[in-house]
Amino acid sequence: MAVLAIIVGAGLLWLLTGVRIVQQYERGVVFRLGQVRGQVRGPGPTLLIPLIDRMRKVNVQVITMPVPAQEGITRDNVSVRVDAVVYFRVVEPIRATVDVQNYTFAMSQVAQTSLRSIIGKSDLDDLLSGRENLHRGLELMLESPAVGWGVHIDRVEIKDVALPDSMKRSMARQAEADRERRARIITADGEFQAAAKLAEAATVMDATPAALQLRLLQTVVEVAAEKNSTLVLPFPVELLRFFDAGAKAAAGAAPAAAPEPAAGTPAVEAPAGEQAGTPALPRPAQAPDHTALTKSEHTPEA
Repeated sequence: MAVLAIIVGAGLLWLLTGVRIVQQYERGVVFRLGQVRGQVRGPGPTLLIPLIDRMRKVNVQVITMPVPAQEGITRDNVSVRVDAVVYFRVVEPIRATVDVQNYTFAMSQVAQTSLRSIIGKSDLDDLLSGRENLHRGLELMLESPAVGWGVHIDRVEIKDVALPDSMKRSMARQAEADRERRARIITADGEFQAAAKLAEAATVMDATPAALQLRLLQTVVEVAAEKNSTLVLPFPVELLRFFDAGAKAAAGAAPAAAPEPAAGTPAVEAPAGEQAGTPALPRPAQAPDHTALTKSEHTPEA
C-alpha cells in the first residue's frame, strides 16, 4: 500500500507539473515532440504531458511599434526625415510562431523599408497635407508580408516630417507671398465694387443735378460736426478755368481800347529799346547849355 501510495503521489505530482495557465490576452501553441499541435490553447488552465509537450505563449494584444525616423528624398527633390508608428496584432498564433522567427523584429524592418519607399514616391505637399493616402499606401505595403506571418495591420500613421531650415524659410516666404497676393485681390475687388457703386451714383446725380448740391451740403455738415476750425470745400476745376478765360479776354481787350492821337499832333516816337505797347516813361529834364551862353556874352561887338 505504501508503494502504491508513493506511485500515485508521484503520478499526481507529474501531472501537476504539466498544468499551465494561459492568460486572457494570450494564446498557447503546443509542440509535442517537436511537432506543433493543430489546436491552439485558449485562456485558462491547460494540461500538458510533462517532458513531451512544450507550450509557447503568443500575445494577441495590439502592439504599438514606433518606426525609427528615415531620411529620404521626395519625388520633387526635397530632403526630409520621416518617422511613423504601426499598430498590429497577431491573429494566427501558429503562423506567427512557426513561419517567422521574430515577427516583431520582422514587422519593424518591413515598416522601415516601406516608409523609405513611400517617401521616394511622394511629393512634399503629400507628406505635409495628404497623409491619409500615404497611410493607406503604407498599410497596403505592410499587409502583404504580414498576412503570411499571421499578423493583421490595424493602422499605420506618419508622426512627424522634419524639414531642413532652408526649406522652412522658403515655405515661410511662399506663405507670406500668398497671403499678400490674396490681400491685394481682396482690396482690388473692393475697389472694383466701390467704383461700380460710384458710377451708379454718378448716373443718378447726372439725371438730377440737385442731388450733387445736396451731397455737397451733407459733406459740409459731416465735416462741421467734427468741430474743426478749418473747413475745406471742394472747388470745381471748371469754375477756375472760366475765371482764367475771363482774365485772358480782359487782358487782350485793353490795348484795343486805347484812344488814337488827334490829327496834327506830332507822333511821339518811342525811344529805342522800348517795345510796342509798353507805356513810355518820363524823361529827365536836360540841363541848359551854359557853354553857348558864355560864348555869347564875351564876344565883342563888331
